[in-house]
Amino acid sequence: MSKSTALDIVALDADDTLWENEHFFRLTEKDFQSLLADHADPDHLAERLIEIERRNLRLYGFGIKGFTLSMIETAIEITNGEVSGKTIAELVEIGRTLMQHPIHLVAGARETVETLATDYSLMLITKGDLFDQERKIAQSGLADLFDRIEIVGDKTPEAYQRVFETAGVAPDRVLMAGNSVKSDVLPVLDIGGWGVFVPHPLTWAFEHAEEPAQHVRFRRVGALTDLPELVAGL
Repeated sequence: MSKSTALDIVALDADDTLWENEHFFRLTEKDFQSLLADHADPDHLAERLIEIERRNLRLYGFGIKGFTLSMIETAIEITNGEVSGKTIAELVEIGRTLMQHPIHLVAGARETVETLATDYSLMLITKGDLFDQERKIAQSGLADLFDRIEIVGDKTPEAYQRVFETAGVAPDRVLMAGNSVKSDVLPVLDIGGWGVFVPHPLTWAFEHAEEPAQHVRFRRVGALTDLPELVAGL
């Protein structure tokens, strides 16, 4: 496979691109709904939880700690402040369990990263709680395949610009691939880079965005394992 002359760096997202993440959040939400089943139906609980999560993002950022606090806040609101200490303790334990969940790589993740690493400088760019992201990166067994690892609070055009400037690379020489059009594709396209959408069956509602199908630097692959061939063809 020939190397693309259009790129200096291939950057990859982590959660739900290289390893499973949303799946475990969904299971946790089911536990949350079971705990509060006497107070509201599952659909209403899900709606209130996502609303409160969105509201809290600017304060807590992305990650399990903020999610746990949002579950507790939702429980307080749904029960009109009458939620028991026992239930709150159980919600805290649910969050603690989520933070200790072992890493499950997406099918073909290691092989894909190893293939790309033979020809390109690789960068891992993920967002969320620093401690939790560092834990997942270490447990993934993929860290040594990346030349740079960046953990940011949010994936904005400005954040990507800072990351690429620090790496000494122009955005138009970078390709970013991930499962979120909103976080992994659009901000990179905005600053002149390449954005590749790698679909995942489960994507958090906050990350949904319309694919920029007509953008000259946008690409879509069917699976992560298709990425090396796409990159080589640019």
